[in-house]
Amino acid sequence: MTETLLYIDGVWTPAASGRVLEILNPATAEVIGTVAHAGIPDLDRALAAAARGFDIWRKTSAFERSKILRRAADLLRERADGIARLLTLEQGKILAEARMETLAAADVIDWFAEEARRTYGRVIPSRVPGVHQLVIKEPIGPVAAFTPWNFPINQAVRKISGALAAGCSIVLKGPEETPASPAELVRAFADAGVPAGVINLVYGTPSEISEYLIPHPIIAKMSFTGSVPVGKHLAALAGLHMKRATMELGGHSPAMVFDDADIGVATKLLVASKFRNAGQVCASPTRFLIQRGVYDQFLEGFLAGAAKVKVGDGLEPGSTMGPLANDRRITAMEGFVADAVAKGATVRTGGKRIGNKGYFFEPTVLTGLSREMRVMNEEPFGPLALMIPFDTVEEVISEANRLPYGLASYAFTGSSKTANTLASEIQAGMLTVNQLSLALPEVPFGGIKDSGYGSEGGSEAIEAYLCAKFVSLGGG
Repeated sequence: MTETLLYIDGVWTPAASGRVLEILNPATAEVIGTVAHAGIPDLDRALAAAARGFDIWRKTSAFERSKILRRAADLLRERADGIARLLTLEQGKILAEARMETLAAADVIDWFAEEARRTYGRVIPSRVPGVHQLVIKEPIGPVAAFTPWNFPINQAVRKISGALAAGCSIVLKGPEETPASPAELVRAFADAGVPAGVINLVYGTPSEISEYLIPHPIIAKMSFTGSVPVGKHLAALAGLHMKRATMELGGHSPAMVFDDADIGVATKLLVASKFRNAGQVCASPTRFLIQRGVYDQFLEGFLAGAAKVKVGDGLEPGSTMGPLANDRRITAMEGFVADAVAKGATVRTGGKRIGNKGYFFEPTVLTGLSREMRVMNEEPFGPLALMIPFDTVEEVISEANRLPYGLASYAFTGSSKTANTLASEIQAGMLTVNQLSLALPEVPFGGIKDSGYGSEGGSEAIEAYLCAKFVSLGGG
């Protein structure tokens, strides 16, 4: 990898100061490249470009915007193998997952390309003859977006595509630790014909960039994906300046398995989901709430599945789980495990760092848990599975809803009555039953409570980038 540059006003450029940050390969902890570090002068250039780009893009027909987005999706698919390798090098996930993320991003662009052509308004029947009452959907304006390192392409593509489909320009603050893959995503849009200034990409000090962009008068909306504490701070900043916000924050997702479930299916799906991207997924199942009659069977199957996970460099054939993305996650995992064990938990498998080169951590299963343990209350964001038995539907609903998080939830049951009860009572933005179909382009993706608000998928996603203007036309 070489230096990843800023993209401002249609030009790939170093920071005005010349400052760069090092990029590490999490599998080796070695420097593999650098990324330009934006300062205030760079942000000012990006904001001015976004203002000019908005004037151009909002006047570009929805049909033309859709065609350009389609071209970007095609380019992303053509370049998927090279981009996936970059993603694995800088983030750590296995190559198959990186390629899947890249190709899924192309599907997201295609979805929003179609949504661009269907931002319909409506006609409201008037009480007065000769008066026409119209609702017109218009782009809200330049957007400031902030994306994390765990899915560098997936998170960026939703924000860019939603903004561009609606006719907005965007200043994207990408993740400094994983900058090359989102830069290639932006390159696909640029090469597809998105005009200069419509997309701008910067990297730098997160707090400095967010606290400068969000209050700025050019910015009309912000979108953030990240942790709950940072999200709350940015939401407050957006509210102070009357900026519309979409917040996709953390979770602590319950996976509920009932006595009447197909335990083989539940085990297979949940093992794969838990250790995908080394558990660094906001919607990852974390609290495994297992009905007592099948607890031992599920635990045995899950432990067997965890034992088959091959941890290694994401570029090595045969690896099924890569390293954690940075050394901070190693420290966090060790802290969670030590706290739980000190308070009575049992490590059934894993629990330790692997080697001292790179940021590898064992797939870990804990039992004997209590609510006093940190890991039962704080988002682990790593390969930790917490096994908790329950007896009744009422008991599992109470535990599932106990925390302030409300992003994803999962259930496995053979009872339609139980499934309907969960659909009514579980407090989460998303619930799947007997399968794990989340984050498809055409379905809503977002949480409630401390997990945020707004959607980054489905037909709901584009609405956050549009304003409804009422126009009442009378006779002359």
